[in-house]
Amino acid sequence: MTIPIVVVMENDNTETPQARSRSAFRRKPLWITSMLVVGGLALAGCSTAAQTEAETTPSTSSSTSSTSIDGDAIATSSTESGDATTTQETIADTTAAVDAFLATLTEEQIEDLTYDYDDETKTTSWSNFPVTFVERAGLNLADLTDEQQEAAMAVLEALLSEDAYATVTSIMGGDQYLLENSDTTETSLGQYYIAIFGEASDTDAYSVQFGGHHLGINADLNGTENAITFAPSHLGVQPAVYTNSEGEEVQPFDDIYTDAFAFYDSLTEDQQTTLTTGDVTFCAPGDTCDFETGSGLSGADLTDEQSKLLLELIANWAGMADEETTETELAEIEATLDETVIAWSGETTYDMSSGDGIDFSVSGPDVYLAFQAQEGSAGADVDGVTTSGWGHVHTIYRDPTNDYANSVEQQAATGGMGGGEPPADGQMPEGGPDGAEESAG
Repeated sequence: MTIPIVVVMENDNTETPQARSRSAFRRKPLWITSMLVVGGLALAGCSTAAQTEAETTPSTSSSTSSTSIDGDAIATSSTESGDATTTQETIADTTAAVDAFLATLTEEQIEDLTYDYDDETKTTSWSNFPVTFVERAGLNLADLTDEQQEAAMAVLEALLSEDAYATVTSIMGGDQYLLENSDTTETSLGQYYIAIFGEASDTDAYSVQFGGHHLGINADLNGTENAITFAPSHLGVQPAVYTNSEGEEVQPFDDIYTDAFAFYDSLTEDQQTTLTTGDVTFCAPGDTCDFETGSGLSGADLTDEQSKLLLELIANWAGMADEETTETELAEIEATLDETVIAWSGETTYDMSSGDGIDFSVSGPDVYLAFQAQEGSAGADVDGVTTSGWGHVHTIYRDPTNDYANSVEQQAATGGMGGGEPPADGQMPEGGPDGAEESAG
């Protein structure tokens, strides 16, 4: 179904900003290396040559200063992300990438990176709040050498599909854009951590955790059960659209918005009324959740085509790996879709020039998905750039029956901030963390 999308920006190119950013990403997968320099953080994709070298030459340096990073040093040739099409291929590729990353680290760094598979830190070390408010597990990429940073990003690249990797790196690019161009005083904005729970293996279960303020990926991989799950994970975005270092417009959530409105526009007027008079729920990332169903449009009332569009929307979170894993996850969700409730509030047209964005939730036996526009910039204003509402979104994806592949139970939030400890003085800036977070989302 073709739907009209109005995105306000001056550009005669009819291709969407996300499509343009992905085209640029495919032409030069390492555009982010010249942009993501966050307190000494330069990021790149996977380099086969660098991995080979890493396997035989462990690094002897564990940190790098903000002035010593040379983006060209890691802007080497990159393999394509998302080459795997089966669950086993993704697990094998990710395990190999983890092993290559470990080979670049010192013993002390490996100790900081790795945890027991069932360590409860897995649940309390990620959030939708800045890293200055909730301490992340593992290694801060800002403390790694160029080679180590590249190897860390190669883990993410092996795990994710090409589209998911492009979305994630564009989210990271948005954080860096805010750090460089906005009024924010949150100097940790854009810092990212990586942690490994369990021993990376093609058979035994282990988890990869990666994230920062607007990103929290928890991927559980189990070769014996041929399963990968991303529940729970947090994808966020701020701003809505930004210009990268190559002068190209990037819109990290364009695909998500497009899928959301494709589903909305497929509904009849009566269905839309039921949808928009329901109760949108939200569980804070890094916190416990009651998985409230609430009221709204029942999955049992959707046509086959409408159900397909809803599943395509959910796939933005559940389907971040290969095709087989995505099909498996969506099949489980589809099996109980009749018992799933969808609710929506906010705008009904994809037009970021008006209104304050959208909120929606999808709650059922095998899926909990919530999308929440943040009605505030969190102190990260940029002239002419949407950093609130449409352009500041937090989301959460969970599986009520299979969070963390049931390896550990989500712990309660500490200090009311989605996990972790509050600042030493116990005070939160006016409006919430980062200057003005207005809700637990």
